[in-house]
Amino acid sequence: MRTVADILEHKPPVFNIISPKAKVIEGLQLMNSVNLSYLVVMDNGIFQGIFSERDYSRNVILKGLHSDSTSVEEVMSTSLPVVGLRTTVEDCMHLLNSHKTRYLIVFLEKEFKGVVTINDVLRDAIENKELVFDQLKAAIEQDQKIF
Repeated sequence: MRTVADILEHKPPVFNIISPKAKVIEGLQLMNSVNLSYLVVMDNGIFQGIFSERDYSRNVILKGLHSDSTSVEEVMSTSLPVVGLRTTVEDCMHLLNSHKTRYLIVFLEKEFKGVVTINDVLRDAIENKELVFDQLKAAIEQDQKIF
């Protein structure tokens, strides 16, 4: 069964980092320059949260705040599901769905390791669909032998 460690192995190290004190406009410019929909908010190397396009639309635009005067920490997401390196891709799918989020935060004990996104999980499922179907076929064949 594939795990979070397998997903992170194929991702670059986290480079889309912003300070919680940065202004939202800086975050938007950085997201645009790195072509990602989220930034990892870090303060002195300590994970603080995620700032995403969704945070911008819901917590800045819809609340009438201004991008050049609002800090990232005022609008970022901090209540996100946390997974470990051994968490299975299937468990990630369930967490993303049940928490209605697009991001899972990865920790090894207290050390931040990265972010698994809904796109990472979908990409993994597509790339490994043959493996999934082979496992399903083997399970069905095993069940038929029992009966």
